[in-house]
Amino acid sequence: MTDLSRRALIALGAALPLSSLLPSGARAAEGDFQRRAADIFPPLMKAHDIPGLVVGLSRAGRHEFFAAGVTARKDGRPVDADTLFELGSVSKTFNVALAALASERGRLALDKPLAEVLPRFKGTAFGALTPIDLATHATSGMPLQVPDGVKTDAALMDWLAAWKPAAPPQTRRAYSNISIGMLGRVTAAALGTSYTEAAQGTLFPMLGLKGTFIDVPASAKARYAQGYNRANKPVRVTPGLLDAEAYGVKSSARDMLRFLDAHLGTAPVPAELAAALALTRIGYFETASYVQDMVWEQYPWPVGLDRLIAGNSMDMALKSQPITRLVPPLRPQKDVFINKTGSTAGFGAYAVMLPAQRTGIVILANRGYPNGERVKAAHGLIEALAGR
Repeated sequence: MTDLSRRALIALGAALPLSSLLPSGARAAEGDFQRRAADIFPPLMKAHDIPGLVVGLSRAGRHEFFAAGVTARKDGRPVDADTLFELGSVSKTFNVALAALASERGRLALDKPLAEVLPRFKGTAFGALTPIDLATHATSGMPLQVPDGVKTDAALMDWLAAWKPAAPPQTRRAYSNISIGMLGRVTAAALGTSYTEAAQGTLFPMLGLKGTFIDVPASAKARYAQGYNRANKPVRVTPGLLDAEAYGVKSSARDMLRFLDAHLGTAPVPAELAAALALTRIGYFETASYVQDMVWEQYPWPVGLDRLIAGNSMDMALKSQPITRLVPPLRPQKDVFINKTGSTAGFGAYAVMLPAQRTGIVILANRGYPNGERVKAAHGLIEALAGR
């Protein structure tokens, strides 16, 4: 077990409180969630022309769902808790969980140079980075997407070997599908398999997920919603370099609540996986809006809506941001709001955790819409359920 693992387990040693978001006199009122969700989400769907949307709420492991709309505009059926949606960048939370699991198993050192796993990059700027640098976007210059001219794995490896950061690593946050995608590749290499096989064959079953896939099997395709782009054309995620690792997971609201429950300690998972999930919620860098964990972003709770919107803005995704390294890293916290957004051309996803309340929220839709609107909806639901 690594030192980071020990710190995470120490942080989780005390049982989390059983308090919920609801006032004491209404904590069992499932109808309150349905009523509040019905106030918030149908207007959101109308405003952004979203065909189908599912909201999942977990409170101390008790699940409730609000579903509205259809899986497809033509011949669609009502969406429900088991409808499959593309997660976009919420997929990255599984990537870091797998990397942390490899660390727990002694197969990957999160704080050692990547060149120790990928000797091809010995003596390069990329090879000097660590898995933590990739998981926290602390590369100080990795671009968001694979460059247009890079079409093959071999070309990508050549590009990475020649890559130079714009500033010293760990001084700038550069949100990047390449950095997270390569974390998946590094983890798979350390485990001696492919990323898809490691995720679908090891991680998802350990989490108890029965409706989460990178490659959707024929038996589940009838549950796979149709996505719609800005032009209202039907689309699904386009295959590309690092797609499985960075944005390729498809899942349901039911499975996503199970995943959040595993983080929150309200769903039983193997001890090594619980420790791995805790590692992903260690804070390594501070931005202007939040603390950067391994992909997850955490804010102090309670947090103002303006701060959440700023932290989930396009500037945070598209522009390099200054960061301050936390020494020592911040162990997993209870009184925080943890979130991650994700999008593909035709889908929008949002995942939220409130550890002190043992509460998780997931919002899945088969059309993209602004991150700020997802944040407002989730924050409004939390406030409404708390009676504020």
